[in-house]
Amino acid sequence: MPVPSRRLQRLEEGHIVIQSELYVPTLDFRKLKTYPVGSRKSKVNVKGFASVCRQGTSFRQYYDSLPDILAARDLRAVVDAIVAAHQRRKTVLWMFGAHVIKVGLSPLLIEMLKRKIVTAIAMNGAGVIHDFELAFMGSTSEDVAAALADGSFGMAQETHSMINGAIRDGAKKHWGLGQSVGAMIVKRRLPYRNLSVLATCHELGIPATVHVALGTDIIHQQSTADGAAIGQTSLADFRKLAGVVSTLGRGGVVGNFGSAVILPEVFLKAVSISRNLGHPVKDFTAFDFDMIRHYRPSENVLKRPTLMGGKAVHITGHHELLIPLLVRAVIEQL
Repeated sequence: MPVPSRRLQRLEEGHIVIQSELYVPTLDFRKLKTYPVGSRKSKVNVKGFASVCRQGTSFRQYYDSLPDILAARDLRAVVDAIVAAHQRRKTVLWMFGAHVIKVGLSPLLIEMLKRKIVTAIAMNGAGVIHDFELAFMGSTSEDVAAALADGSFGMAQETHSMINGAIRDGAKKHWGLGQSVGAMIVKRRLPYRNLSVLATCHELGIPATVHVALGTDIIHQQSTADGAAIGQTSLADFRKLAGVVSTLGRGGVVGNFGSAVILPEVFLKAVSISRNLGHPVKDFTAFDFDMIRHYRPSENVLKRPTLMGGKAVHITGHHELLIPLLVRAVIEQL
């Protein structure tokens, strides 16, 4: 029988609270329906467990030892998609923020470009600065907090004069910003040009586009900055990127590394342009690697562009760990 629970009548500032009865049923747990656990579909099986790697084992053995669960399974899906795209000569576009270059991953990206595994790249304006400084002197990334105190942040003379000069020269030739800076690094034979992603792309004839928001980069602080030239060359790169994106359909791959706003927004517009012009940009793999999950990569790179068909993968982690693992796994598979 239900057990009544009584609320007592009481006075509150001259008002009477009406007495009410609440009935709480007593449940008979002996009547719960059960089923044999073996008949249930389970998401985890011992067949997908990790195995122990012994000392001295190869990378292939290490890679095969990873569990076939969650992010490890997603990583395999990305690796397989890149390998399949390369074998079928499909587009593999990598988009990234400056952090990828700043944490020392340029040699790995350059290796992927030389092997023709990555067929196009896109970066933000800060990526150009780190790429140039590495080529120029083998170091980059100033101490912002220390330099901001006296206003010296972003005032490196060669960085702004040489990059802005290259952009002005490129605008006269109707080049994009990526090609303009890459060509300058090669022409000037900068001592560490072998570490430059932009120079590598220029030499190999690989599309390297740069997408700039005016005022976000230190080279915009200087009188050498030419807004018209920056806008012209960045717009040319946007149109070039749209052409790259138009070839993603039916087996291509696009990856976003660490760009939370600019590249996801640029990519979404390029997808719309491509489809508007009749290109079947669907049935491709999109993945996002970043230290935290952001709204725009989730929506504009993964979810929205693949609604018509495709696969979306989101893996959270540090670039300096995930990208070497990804690159090595792809090369190993090939």
